[in-house]
Amino acid sequence: MTRVLMIISAADRLTLADGTDHPTGFWAEEVVTPHRALTEAGVTVDLATPGGRTPTVDPLSLDAQGGVAAEDAAALRAYLAELDLSAPLTLADVDRAGYDAVFIPGGHAPMADLVDDADLGALLRAADAEGTPVAALCHGVAALLSAQTTDGTWLYAGRALTAFSDEEEQQGGYGDRIPFSVEQRLRERGAVIAPAAPWSSDVVVDGTLITGQNPQSSAATADALLAELRSTVA
Repeated sequence: MTRVLMIISAADRLTLADGTDHPTGFWAEEVVTPHRALTEAGVTVDLATPGGRTPTVDPLSLDAQGGVAAEDAAALRAYLAELDLSAPLTLADVDRAGYDAVFIPGGHAPMADLVDDADLGALLRAADAEGTPVAALCHGVAALLSAQTTDGTWLYAGRALTAFSDEEEQQGGYGDRIPFSVEQRLRERGAVIAPAAPWSSDVVVDGTLITGQNPQSSAATADALLAELRSTVA
């Protein structure tokens, strides 16, 4: 049986550049759409968070202000209610060897906790060493920054990837209030990154590393991971 570990941020607040706190959480579509695609393909998906804490959905991801139609928001809420996020696995206790891939959805929340989570960094290093596929989506790509090599360099330096772009941040995110630019931070650490047009579906595959740019890339990112799993899992 193919198993995927979906690692979701447990943060519900984000400290902005001016020091103020802003409510945040995971982006509903980025959890629901990949989870549905994977499970419908027969994949078992387990959820994990730092500390095993119940993750919080970003209210904007269920609201017209976040570009989500009322009908779509209702469907997302219904799926999340059936998914039951109240008792995720504790990230530090997860045996990565029990999984065929890792998936990290976004929302701004990963910028608050996953970006420097040592347990996640160790898990990603093990996955990379063993050739296990890792997929990250939108702001979830910032979580890859947690993975440092033994000499202190970034694990994914030199790899091609994508993430939520500066242009998208200005148009629909926090703009200049963001605590850091995901796109620029990744580039500074050595990523080869060239985001596509804002709000277009874009997925970059570099070996076993799969990244999607934004919520619009949710389905395509899941499809790319499924394709990788079909090629690597007997």
